[in-house]
Amino acid sequence: MTTLSTYLAITNNMSRWLSATAANPAVSTATEYFEENIGNIKSANQLVGNTRLFDYAMTAFGLGDMTYAQGMMKQVLAQGVTSSNALANTLNNQNILAFAKAFDFADNGSATTSSQSLVSNVVNRYLQNSLDDSEAQQDPGVQLALYFEQNAPNLTSEYGILADKNLLTVVQTALGLSPYTSEEPIDTQASQLSSLINITDFQNPAKLQNFIERFAAMYDMNNAGSSTSPALSQVASLFGGGGVGISSSLLEQAANINFSNL
Repeated sequence: MTTLSTYLAITNNMSRWLSATAANPAVSTATEYFEENIGNIKSANQLVGNTRLFDYAMTAFGLGDMTYAQGMMKQVLAQGVTSSNALANTLNNQNILAFAKAFDFADNGSATTSSQSLVSNVVNRYLQNSLDDSEAQQDPGVQLALYFEQNAPNLTSEYGILADKNLLTVVQTALGLSPYTSEEPIDTQASQLSSLINITDFQNPAKLQNFIERFAAMYDMNNAGSSTSPALSQVASLFGGGGVGISSSLLEQAANINFSNL
């Protein structure tokens, strides 16, 4: 299967995939602990201080690789999100901002964790990220596509892309930009991106899907040892641009095409 066909198989049957993820013993155990204990947390310090709850919450918001940053996250939670100068609003990291909004102890105090909507929000996010991480072990491109679908619609500027390595990888791959462009001044990078894409397009489901298809085709073309078949590679090359703009239906059919007579 190609990156695109796997991505489409998941997104078209998301509830089934999430149910299977939730049934995983490790995921089930972590979720049960979170649901049973998060209501006992009454402050930011208590949340950060409980390793199992903190790790679960951070993973849920795509921050699993930042669980070491306990001091910074305490500041994020202590300052809340009301002030434009609050750390969560100045870091230009939408995952940290979403985390701060969910665990808004600054405004809601000890009542923060008593909300069932909070619990549902965090659990749903954790399941989604667990699914993404599982897929990353099989095909990192699928994880990136899923991540982009979930987070790109929330972008407000090109700087949000530059601040998120996953989003940036997808955009660079889809546009055929070298990773070395990341060594340029950040304002130069932002200007370049603004000339190539319109951030608001990602709020349009059809345009978002088209961009992800473009990324998936380019990803399979660029990565040796990926799931791309020789037939798919030849179809993409025939259309030029490494597959940019090829429809999902054509890509899915490509693996079954016989090119022996070409």
